[in-house]
Amino acid sequence: MKPRHCGDVGIWAVGEWTGPYRDALEMYPDATPEIVERHRHWLEPDCMVPGTGQMIFAFQSYLVRTGRCTILIDTCVGEDKERPDRPNWHRRKWPWLANLKAAGAEPEEIDFVLCTHLHVDHVGWNTKLQDGRWVPTFPNATYLFGETEYRHWEVAVREIEFMRQTFADSVLPVVEAGRAEFIDSDFEIDTGLSIEETPGHTPGHVCLNLARGGETAVFCGDLMHHPLQVPEPQLSTIFCSDAEQSRRTRTAFVERYADTDTVILPAHFPGASAGRIRAENGSARFAFCAE
Repeated sequence: MKPRHCGDVGIWAVGEWTGPYRDALEMYPDATPEIVERHRHWLEPDCMVPGTGQMIFAFQSYLVRTGRCTILIDTCVGEDKERPDRPNWHRRKWPWLANLKAAGAEPEEIDFVLCTHLHVDHVGWNTKLQDGRWVPTFPNATYLFGETEYRHWEVAVREIEFMRQTFADSVLPVVEAGRAEFIDSDFEIDTGLSIEETPGHTPGHVCLNLARGGETAVFCGDLMHHPLQVPEPQLSTIFCSDAEQSRRTRTAFVERYADTDTVILPAHFPGASAGRIRAENGSARFAFCAE
């Protein structure tokens, strides 16, 4: 497993699962067959199943080593979790932990776990089942939760059964173990690693900006889920808590980084995952980095 580098910082993608996930017209309520067809030629076969609208998603974390600390960004679906409403995720066993170790990190070595937001597929490996209890998977880590994000779900989970279960088994045990720190947009994990609030997908969604050695990168979580949203940033997902805010945040992000050297690392883009945004014929396109 080869790392990428941003200055002196090493970056590894730690995969849980990759495959067809949802149809674009289901995932994006404002999408049309014409929009999908317009981009099919460059999305197939790596990002869309040929001849269909089925988008290919990766579910993955990022491991970041700065020389001073080891950071894990997002923790996927997790193992043994009760997810009866999502059969593909219910009580599953994944190779994620083995993949983390293949990237050279043991759970005890993680210094920080940053959750870009608290949706089910970004917090699952926060905890593991031990003697019938959910305990932090990374016993020496400080788990970083956005203050806005946490306070929102602390109340909202009362009305959403699926999120209530996720909060109970993957977030609260971390807080109860005293391993959580609540952060806002002025928080810096290490030199050149700073948090930026990017609301819309969830109220307190954050990105991690990395600037080291004259190079820059952004870990953007679910600010965008699929390369289709780079040329079509107006497309918000069925999972966005505020579709209009999500649209504004994403459009500004695409405009900000178009034709720059900043490497973008989304949570769900398949294949090489990382890439740069390139202006093209009055629009934009995601240009994947070589693996």
